[in-house]
Amino acid sequence: MTTLHHTPDLFALSEIRGPVLRPGDDGYAEEVTGFNLAALHTPDVAVGATGADDVVAALRWATATGTPVAVQATGHGANFPMDHGLLISTRRMTGVRVDPERGTATVAAGARWRDVLAAAAPHGLAALCGTSTHVGAVGYTVGGGLPVLGRAHGYAADLVRSFHVVTPDGTLHETGPDREPDLFRALRGGKGNVGVVTSMVTELLPLRTLLGGGLWFPGEHAEAVLSAWCGWISTVPDEMCTSFALLRLPPIPQIPEALRGGFWARVAVAWTGDPAEGEEWLAPVRAAAPVAVDAVREMPYADLDRIHLEPQDPLPVRESCLLLHELTPVAVRTFLDQVGPDVPDCPLLLAEIRHMGGALSRPARTPDAICARDAAHLLQSVAVVATPPDAEAVEHATAALHAAMSPYGTGRTMVNIHGTPGGPADRARAWTPEVHDDLRRLKDTYDPDGLLRFGHTP
Repeated sequence: MTTLHHTPDLFALSEIRGPVLRPGDDGYAEEVTGFNLAALHTPDVAVGATGADDVVAALRWATATGTPVAVQATGHGANFPMDHGLLISTRRMTGVRVDPERGTATVAAGARWRDVLAAAAPHGLAALCGTSTHVGAVGYTVGGGLPVLGRAHGYAADLVRSFHVVTPDGTLHETGPDREPDLFRALRGGKGNVGVVTSMVTELLPLRTLLGGGLWFPGEHAEAVLSAWCGWISTVPDEMCTSFALLRLPPIPQIPEALRGGFWARVAVAWTGDPAEGEEWLAPVRAAAPVAVDAVREMPYADLDRIHLEPQDPLPVRESCLLLHELTPVAVRTFLDQVGPDVPDCPLLLAEIRHMGGALSRPARTPDAICARDAAHLLQSVAVVATPPDAEAVEHATAALHAAMSPYGTGRTMVNIHGTPGGPADRARAWTPEVHDDLRRLKDTYDPDGLLRFGHTP
């Protein structure tokens, strides 16, 4: 149990079992630093929660003192620095309990998807995680969660059965479709702006293996590959989950040697059907241009990271996205004019177009706050911003790409990969006007003082 001395205003936090840290304390920097080093937090107090009781105590103190609050598990979604206030770190809350008979997992707030996969795999089960299993499962899911297998199975939030969540008044709720359905709705796509989730129960999939990986083409063939991919995706079944990306990879040891330092056009695929049938479906893509690296193979589902090869070490990252309603030949040409092989100084590490539709377009079983079901594609850009000149070049390239592609967009983004949110109008782009108004109403109900004001709030 943490004991605080000579700090009367923090005395109420003395019941917290985890560390309670202030600037200058040993462990403070490690506690507040997340995966995205572009957002360096400097809260007045950091609480390393060990369970729901710690979260309750921390929020009751925040309410009593009027202290604004942020919550962080892995920090992958940190998009701007938190200054002052209280940071609740849930990274110690890593428990995962699988019920193989019910096909569910109870996942604590700080668990990563790889923790869930490791617990589920011995039972032949899998979870709907995204392109990196290094990401926190709960934070990803409350933002909706766009999985690798999204076309086949929908959004991660679609599979959630219940949440345990602490609202800013310090009340612990268990919410589901039939228990406080308004709160449940807000937590599935609203990014947790009404409380701090301490655990969730999610359905699992009966899945052991899949056919997946990347087809890597030299970047000069980008136009041929993208044109072939665009025609191909109009023919594939929902079980084929795929994206096209242009990658400018740095020459660093963390990247496989065959790809290191190169400019690549990559088609990533994940297919859960018969592997031989999946290989047949891939034939037109393989024939589009000379394949430099063919990494598509049958793999255990728990090896999902091999498909997109996302970084595992902390980086200062700038990301952004735009939902697209169409990908016409003119849109393809526009995309290539911004980030293709004729733009050698493009500072974007990745510019990716993901195929949506399928189960991602189907209505949820119960109402939620996900507003991407009408999108045909998602455009995402990612860059490393290690220095101020890097940041300036990245901002210019990101703005130019998204402005050029906006005529083909729905006008909305996805909250998890929206990037640094701007003013109210920019933040609202993650939702339709109706859903945004609903989230604002629920925010006023559950967080009337606006304590959860950091991050992407409606």
